[in-house]
Amino acid sequence: MLDVQSREDDRGIAIQRVGVKEVKLPFLIKKQAGGYQQVLARIAFTVSLPMEFKGTHMSRFLEILLPWRDKPLAEEEMEAMLGEALERLHAEEAEVTLAFTYFIEKTAPVSGRVSLLDAEASFTGRKRRGRPMRFELGLAMPFTSLCPCSKEISAYGAHNQRSVARVRLRYRAGVPCIYIEELAALLERQGSAPIYPLLKRADEKYVTEAAYENPKFVEDILRDTVLALRALPGLAYFSLECENEESIHSHNAFAAHEEFLND
Repeated sequence: MLDVQSREDDRGIAIQRVGVKEVKLPFLIKKQAGGYQQVLARIAFTVSLPMEFKGTHMSRFLEILLPWRDKPLAEEEMEAMLGEALERLHAEEAEVTLAFTYFIEKTAPVSGRVSLLDAEASFTGRKRRGRPMRFELGLAMPFTSLCPCSKEISAYGAHNQRSVARVRLRYRAGVPCIYIEELAALLERQGSAPIYPLLKRADEKYVTEAAYENPKFVEDILRDTVLALRALPGLAYFSLECENEESIHSHNAFAAHEEFLND
């Protein structure tokens, strides 16, 4: 049959990224403790297209993705996936992003009850022919924050809120990336107190008082997180957003920062 996509195009425009989005497939994500967690990934997969080609072969993206759904994924596997895309689609650059909900085991501080906290995570790989892949880990981690001003001026308690830190980070080539569980623990330590899906009364007392003794503005959370990220060996780049869903306002408090470190 005629291969229309491979016909020549005379408009002289190379396309930087072309491919598929909103692909949904089950994948296996490697865990810090060994083994894997099955997730439902939302996938965007693209390649560069030379100016002389009319189109890319969309079906090949799915043909590349499908065999990987049965293999636990981390950086090495994503680089192999991208290398295959470069060869099969005759591209100079390829990029794939897997976005998924990852469940982190949480143990309540007093009762020891175990539950699962959902966090939104992503893996992004970018590869140019003949060069190492640039891998980026994304994570949105919730926690509690308590307002220092409210605590200072109020005779009874202080207002607190659910907060979230959203981070994207990239390590130098050859340096293994931090695991999702490690990054989650790092982020929640910068808030006033962690969040737990399951708490008994003794746990609730503990968490409430822990937050009260550790008040932080959104600026405090951001600055403490920046310092914690800078301390990670081999980190090349990070972007960070912190947001407090204010409990006494109809708006949120927000702060953001990004840095290039050792790239």
